[in-house]
Amino acid sequence: MEPVDLFVIGGGVNGCGIARDAAGRGLSVTLAEMGDLASATSSASTKLFHGGLRYLEYYEFRLVREALIERETLLRAMPHISWPMRFVLPLHKKMRPGWLIRLGLFIYDHLGGRKILPGTRTLDLTRDPAGKPLKPFLKRAFEYSDCWVEDSRLVVLNARDAEAKGAKILTRAKVVGARREADLWHVEVERDGQTETHRARVLVNAGGPWVSRIITGTLGVPSTEGVRLVRGSHIVTKRLFDHDRCYFFQGADGRIIFAIPYETDFTLIGTTDQDHQGEPGEARCSEAEQDYLCAFASEYFARPVTRADIVWTYSGVRPLYDDGAKSATAATRDYVLSLNTEGAPLLSVFGGKITTHRRLAEHAMAKLAPFFPRASGPWTAGKPLPGGDFPVLGFDDLVAGLRRDYPFLSAFHARRLARAYGTEARMILGAAKTASDLGRDFGATLTEAELLWLIHREYARSAEDVLWRRTKLGLRLSADQQAALAAWMTEEVPA
Repeated sequence: MEPVDLFVIGGGVNGCGIARDAAGRGLSVTLAEMGDLASATSSASTKLFHGGLRYLEYYEFRLVREALIERETLLRAMPHISWPMRFVLPLHKKMRPGWLIRLGLFIYDHLGGRKILPGTRTLDLTRDPAGKPLKPFLKRAFEYSDCWVEDSRLVVLNARDAEAKGAKILTRAKVVGARREADLWHVEVERDGQTETHRARVLVNAGGPWVSRIITGTLGVPSTEGVRLVRGSHIVTKRLFDHDRCYFFQGADGRIIFAIPYETDFTLIGTTDQDHQGEPGEARCSEAEQDYLCAFASEYFARPVTRADIVWTYSGVRPLYDDGAKSATAATRDYVLSLNTEGAPLLSVFGGKITTHRRLAEHAMAKLAPFFPRASGPWTAGKPLPGGDFPVLGFDDLVAGLRRDYPFLSAFHARRLARAYGTEARMILGAAKTASDLGRDFGATLTEAELLWLIHREYARSAEDVLWRRTKLGLRLSADQQAALAAWMTEEVPA
């Protein structure tokens, strides 16, 4: 097996982003993910492209500016899986003063050279519909812009684009060891019950919460650098309000949470910030965290949010660079790229946030540029991900076109396909004239045609991959329907 230029460990947003960037520069790339793509931290975010308004309190101006600029770059590249949202920040007399919040929002509006997104405005909650679900003592609010993103789909689409440019994407492939021999890495990968060896000129460790363990354990490289594992938990409830804006709530403990319209019929509330002990892959939203989020939201909503409203929870571990901060909330969200050149190069990725994954990849490639003098330069800014080749403001036209050409689609089905697949929705629908042409219906508009696409084009191997990462239809399918899907997947997925 010929050595590749880059071997990437980790199929989260940073690993797939680096693989895509490198492959697009003409480098040969192999990526190995021990589970499914985005199966850990990258599918457990709050689903936002945001500058990080609260990071201004910690003077993280470089990070916030980079993230604010990236919001609009990414909106142009993926208008199907990301879109603008307006956030309502009610003023609470026991929290930060209004003048301080307004100052922060002024900086937020101007730090990143905003062009697409509208700026901040003041709301009278006694008159604005956004005030209706809230407690009556909340009279005023500020409304500002940030963006939503389908985090798991972002990762998969980066992987697909990397593969289209020549990268090899291996899922369910665990790196169990690697050693330097002369100027190459020899990487041992367990896959399908077999161990295979890959050779690479450069090794990229984008293992997320496992990054430190990979360095010292799997690779046996001495290191004093580490990550602080911070658990972020979320609850999904029945829909709590009727409009399409989000809420940004402040807490007496200095924390903030969001309450966001989610998957049409639900509300997403989060996140917590707790130092995490134990295995990163075993993070769960504890009963205490559920109670905390319910109580936090109930400080603002007129109707209390209770555990009975919860339909799903999820939790992920953020691998924040360990900068010695006293609290998990204050720990930096910035990223650090550490290059070890004691032999074949090793680049390790610490920290980061989903909004800045593309810039992180560019910075990673800049660090590696001396080893690949023939590689081309940066290219990803504004280049669409698969299915994203339509205008930022063209989503409604895309949905209308699907409904015109496939009149058997319900409004929900057409919109869901457009949001997930963009212009590639037509490749899934093909020449279908009726709903039955899409094959077996598994419920909630999930059809055999879509499943075959996910298996053969998007690396899906299990019902969980489909229901909780490629889509969120696990919120809608019954236990019997999910079992039927799992049985079908077992038969259909290639061994």
